[in-house]
Amino acid sequence: MRTKVRIKKLNENAVVPKYGSEYAAGADLYACMGAETVIPAGKTVMIKTGVALEVPVGYAGLIYARSGLASKRGLAPANKVGVVDSDYRGEIMVALHNHSDVDQIVEDKERVAQFVITPVLAVDFEEVDELDDTERGEGGFGSTGTK
Repeated sequence: MRTKVRIKKLNENAVVPKYGSEYAAGADLYACMGAETVIPAGKTVMIKTGVALEVPVGYAGLIYARSGLASKRGLAPANKVGVVDSDYRGEIMVALHNHSDVDQIVEDKERVAQFVITPVLAVDFEEVDELDDTERGEGGFGSTGTK
């Protein structure tokens, strides 16, 4: 099942996000900087995509790393996962961080991240004195793993 998402090119050279395969979860986001961009080792650069879009109400757009870019060149979103709220109408940008020890070049129109639109459950937080007990309880950070 597919849903239409309205998108606006803010730059005539922008590339509309595209899915790499029929069942891909994320659509590729493309750099739209007008030229190659150097990301120095250990630094973060805001990469423009040249597009704005309307995430449907009740959903969020999540910006994830592209696995090949991250594993082969050390380039991944600085905030690990970017969140685009449904009321945001500005340019989609990727805070791309260079985790490697050498400068990396991002070419104009290169795929720099992937964009996943996912449902969001809005909740009302209710303050209580006690929470229900579970078998796990307060165990966290690897507490359910085996040795």
